[in-house]
Order: sequence, then C-alpha cells, then structure tokens
Amino acid sequence: MAETVDVAVVGAGLAGLVAARRLHDAGLHVVVYEAADDVGGRVRTDEVDGFLLDRGFQVLCPGYPALAAEFDVPALHLRPFTRGLGVFRGEKLHRLKPGLTAPGAVPGGLLPLGDAIAVAGLAVRDALGSDRQLKRRADRTTLEELIEAGMTPAGVDRLLRPFLSGVFLEDRLDTSGRFFHLMWRTFLRGGAAVPAQGMRALPRQLAAGLPDVRVGALVTRITSEGLVVAGVGAVRAAAVVVATDADTAADLLPGLRRPGWHGVTTFYHDAGPAPLDEALLLVDAEDRLVRNTVVLSAAAAGYAPAGHSLVATSVLDTDTSLPELERLVRDRLSVLYDTVTGSWRLLGAYRIPRALPAMTAPHPLRRLVRFDQRRYVCGDHRDTSSIQGALVSGRRTAQLVLRDLRGQLAGTASHEVNARGWR
Repeated sequence: MAETVDVAVVGAGLAGLVAARRLHDAGLHVVVYEAADDVGGRVRTDEVDGFLLDRGFQVLCPGYPALAAEFDVPALHLRPFTRGLGVFRGEKLHRLKPGLTAPGAVPGGLLPLGDAIAVAGLAVRDALGSDRQLKRRADRTTLEELIEAGMTPAGVDRLLRPFLSGVFLEDRLDTSGRFFHLMWRTFLRGGAAVPAQGMRALPRQLAAGLPDVRVGALVTRITSEGLVVAGVGAVRAAAVVVATDADTAADLLPGLRRPGWHGVTTFYHDAGPAPLDEALLLVDAEDRLVRNTVVLSAAAAGYAPAGHSLVATSVLDTDTSLPELERLVRDRLSVLYDTVTGSWRLLGAYRIPRALPAMTAPHPLRRLVRFDQRRYVCGDHRDTSSIQGALVSGRRTAQLVLRDLRGQLAGTASHEVNARGWR
C-alpha cells in the first residue's frame, strides 16, 4: 500500500527545508526526500584532514532580511570577514574602507576622483534606500546602472567589475541592476561571514526541526497522486513541493522554464602559516583569473587545524583542466599574497558549472511558485540567485501550500500573487 503524506518535499536544500519546516510547524505531515547523502543541496561542507571545505566558495551576508526569520542566528556562531575589500592593482594592494560612503574610503591611486565620488554616492543611496524604491525601478544591467551612477568604464574595471564578477559569477555585468542594488546594500550594511562550523550549519539547523528527512531517496517521477521514489515506490501526497535545482525541477515538471547558469571553480589550499592575518576578501583588478581569495581560517579558526591556515580561491573558468588551472591559480596567489606558494597543499577543488541561475537583465525578482494543481516549485531560481532568494522562496511556497490546502477544505481556490520583492 502506498505511503500517504500531507506534503512531499523533493530536495533538502535551503528552500525545501524552509518550506518543509514551516509546513510542519503548521501541523502538516511533511516528508522531505533528498537524493544526495546529506542535506544542503549546493550548501554543504566537507571535512578533509581537519579542514572544513565548503562546496564552492560561499559566504553568508548577515544583512539578509530573511536570515533572522528562518534561523536561530546566534546558534550559527557567525564569524565575520574583515569589513572592506582588498583590490590588487598596479602591483600593490589597495584597501577599501568599510561603507564606501565617502570618497576617502577608496584609496588614492585606485580610482580617479570622479569615480571615487560616484562610488561614494552609490553607496550612500543604496545604504539608505528602500526595497520599495528598487521594486519600482525599470530593470537594466548592472553595468548600465554603474555608468548611470557616474562611473567611467575604466573605473568599473578597476573596482566593481573585479568584485562583482565573484558575486554574480559573470564578468560582463549583465546581471539585473535591481539585484545588484539589493546585494550591494546588503554587503554595505552587514558585510560577509561564515558559520563557525562551515556553511553546512545552515541546512543542518533547518533539518534539525524536521522529524522526517530521508537522504538517499531519489524521486524519479511526479504523478497525479504524488510521486515515485526509487526503490520505494509510489507516495500519495495532497501537495508536492519540488525544491531541487532548476534543471532537476524542469525534468520532474515538464514545461518549467530552465534558467541559464553561471559556474565557478573553487580551490582550497593549506597555506601553513597564514599569508594574511585577517579575513580580508581580495580581488584582482589586473588579471582576469582569480575572482576572489580569502584566508577563511582568519575569520573562523575552526576551518583549519591549529598551526595551519585555509585559503579559498575562486575562478570563473570551468573548462581548463583542474591541474593546469590550479597551477595558474597558485602562481597568481603568490603575487596577490606576496609570498611563495609552491609548498601550499591543495586540499580540494570544486568545479560547479551550475552554481548560480543567471539573472540577466531585465529579470523579475520573483517568479510564481505554483506549477499547477497541488504541484509547487521553489528555489533560488524562483526568487533571486542567492541564499536570501532560496529562503524567501521556501517561505512563499509554504504559505501558498497552506492557503491552497485550507481553500480546498473550504471549497475555494487560492490566488497566488507574483509580487516583486526581496523580503
């Protein structure tokens, strides 16, 4: 006899776990089916010889509006990065001060005065702006937004293109300008951090509040009655939430739009003694290889065993062979950190061709999460390509499922509003 549940959630990434927990807290019988061997989706952490290696360079912005609504934030024990940014140009490292709200926050020699003033003005407007103002704006590319703000193309290339290419995982800067403003403001307000025990702390905290999360459970088909799990069989469900990555969701729900993807390759090195005694995010404005690099263990000591340091470095190249790419990266890191890197030990290399759904402008900040009757889809591809987007998508989906199920019991239908938003 087929198992029967109120809601079946396919995928134990952040969006699926948020949806599942909210539905469980509302009193529904919820089961989460995850094909992998652990929860987290693209937000996972491996342990290698006492080091914590997040699967691809990931950070958490404490300024995300959804963070406090979904997590016990103090229990994450967030470890902040050094506020500001290090930009390598002209054979020297330029240190940007936190906030960037005054021209003096940008060191002399990095930008012409006009560009420094434009960056300061942009920082002030975004730091003080509101979500409502951004939602009402026509969407255009990030590059167009920066030029409109008064930056020159040369100024963009010296500062914001190197930084943003590591955020968006693309260097054309054709990502949604509205999304840029939201992320830029979040970064200015709260900087970046990692949980003391790795990014895995996020999905694990969410999963801890759920009684039935089944890993190694591959869903092969969505049916009119529910779904089919490999090796288990049919499951009957009043509602099914598909919370996988966008391509897997499109396989399970034929007709669902497939997004484009941006990829990243991240290398983790044991550098021995730390090449920099702080977790300052470094970007390279001279060479297009390294998009960002940071001494993670300088932020969170638990990322590396005593006497060692962990350096994370990300590049956009997902085609060059890993040995050759790692050699090129190691050579460039010797310049960026002004040290010899030949003795650094490679701990792991993560090649992720589908790291972020593309948000090429114009791009809606929100997509519908109801696919059809009793079938829903959530994930960062339904909101913004970020942890914030995944969390909001899971919450929106749970709210809609609850309204629909209650509406069915009352004999009425619920209408989904595709509001454009961030929170």
